[in-house]
Amino acid sequence: MFYMERDSLSILGEGECGYESAICPPVFLSSTFESGGNYSYSRCSNPTRSALERECAALEGGSFAFAFSSGLAAINSVFSLLKSGDRVIVSDDLYGGTYRLITELFSNYGIEFVFADLCSQSEAERAISNGAAMVFAESPTNPMMKIADIAFLASLCKQKGALLAVDNTFLSPYFQNPLALGADIAVHSATKFISGHHDSVAGVAVTDSEAIASRLSLISKTLGNALSPFDSWLVLRGIRTLPLRMEKHQRNAFAAAELLKSSSEVESVIFPGLCEHSGHELCKRQARGFGGVVSFTVKSTETAKRILRGGKIIKFAESLGGFRSLITYPMTQTHYSIPKEMRERIGITDRLFRLSVGLENEKDIICDLERMLGT
Repeated sequence: MFYMERDSLSILGEGECGYESAICPPVFLSSTFESGGNYSYSRCSNPTRSALERECAALEGGSFAFAFSSGLAAINSVFSLLKSGDRVIVSDDLYGGTYRLITELFSNYGIEFVFADLCSQSEAERAISNGAAMVFAESPTNPMMKIADIAFLASLCKQKGALLAVDNTFLSPYFQNPLALGADIAVHSATKFISGHHDSVAGVAVTDSEAIASRLSLISKTLGNALSPFDSWLVLRGIRTLPLRMEKHQRNAFAAAELLKSSSEVESVIFPGLCEHSGHELCKRQARGFGGVVSFTVKSTETAKRILRGGKIIKFAESLGGFRSLITYPMTQTHYSIPKEMRERIGITDRLFRLSVGLENEKDIICDLERMLGT
């Protein structure tokens, strides 16, 4: 049994495989199964992956979940719900890998993608009013940490008959549940907070719609991008400590944000937990927390170069959401595939950093940040 309690919230996830009453689900490495049972071939379904999918569905409050080989594989599968001629509205501030998937692949299939600031109600309404088959939003966005009003987007989408998919990676199901706010699909890079241990790459899509689930099942079987049994087991293991980790990530993120605010080398700090963040009140209304990611800009390129050398604890590396604190340089790492003009328009400059605050001792993180900033 898996319970999370916060503000009277209690979520039960069923992660059991039903095998010899095992408390910890075993890893079913078999590629094929004898005919006549519940399973036939692991590309289609696997007991360990099914256990993870049940868990993720419960965590997001959905009826169906699908585990994929990466976060991008999950997004690829969601976009595979589309057909030629469809119009899709996407966040203008989004992960570079998603941008590359849209512009390099799906745009070749006769699908129109329109970039819009979905965190602006007027701009979102204007974009969606022209018609859309799907709206794909990040909230918070990566890396500018903007907050979209998910319930408002869901209402607009229902009026126009569009699907709403929300990338919920940054807050995880512990802090935010897009389906409860009206979204049709919640997507995660489970590599990040859901797994949390830097040892697996995975993606998850959750829905409450039987029709969407039927299509995602077909897409997964056909594309062959389902998560392996062993990685499914690793992600399941990570989920067991999700509440503890998310609370610690957030506490450390608040401490890091306050230190960055006080630094003479820092120009701006972007963290939804700060009262001055433009989306702070909205995030409080639609989520139960603010997560463990802090973006910030420094005043000079000299400070930026010093940060790029990394710290003793905070490592210069891509990814986020694991036990280790990581500093990422979006301009050359996660968002390098986005054109310079677009990057700079949304604030991704040579002085912007994204800090995924880990689980280390708070004082050690602060000391390392001070060292990296040269203060």
